[in-house]
Amino acid sequence: MSQKNIPDNELSKAQIILSAVLKIIVIISAVTGTLISALAGSDDFMGGRYVFMYFTIQSNIALAAICLAGLVMMLKNRRFSDVWYVVKFAGTISITLTGAVFCFVLAPTMKDAFNLQNVLTHIVVPLASVIDFFVTGIQSRIKKINSLWVTVPPLLYAGYAGIGYINNWQFATGYNYPYFFLNWGSPAGAFGFTKDLPYMGTAWWMIFLLIALIIVGFIYLLITDLLKRIFLRK
Repeated sequence: MSQKNIPDNELSKAQIILSAVLKIIVIISAVTGTLISALAGSDDFMGGRYVFMYFTIQSNIALAAICLAGLVMMLKNRRFSDVWYVVKFAGTISITLTGAVFCFVLAPTMKDAFNLQNVLTHIVVPLASVIDFFVTGIQSRIKKINSLWVTVPPLLYAGYAGIGYINNWQFATGYNYPYFFLNWGSPAGAFGFTKDLPYMGTAWWMIFLLIALIIVGFIYLLITDLLKRIFLRK
């Protein structure tokens, strides 16, 4: 369906409806998943009083807030600003990291990985957020250089987790780190390698994940440009 008559930065009626549905899914799933996790026992993965110390929950809350702000703007018939698009973009890449790390790195090491709260916060929210980014991003003016902004949330969290490690904060009972790849005291240390988890040092994990995020962000923007050419004839 061609939208060539729709001005820049203005969503069509179909985009508004679809985006509103996706944003509501993100908000409900993020809130529900967070509440279930918070009410779970402290011995559960990201459960109980520790729940808000994890990047997953923090990124879910951030995406819910971003989507709520976007939903309010749509209801008031206001256009999304360039700043909002960049924030949404960075948040979308962060939640992509959340889903990818859970599905491909953490879940294989866990029992009962795909319970309701994990499915909501690690799968439903990431998928809905990514789709919504492409639905609205087609009208954005995000430049490729903005791919660097995607490193800000994980870097801030890595700093937060590092401070927690040094000060022996409890991210779970008996653990002063949130994820195995942020355990500076593992056999791999910062720059070492091991045959078992974590396979490589925390610094290597951070470098790998940051490079992966920039690449994913760049790919998302390439896809957005392709969608613009297809639907907006640009």
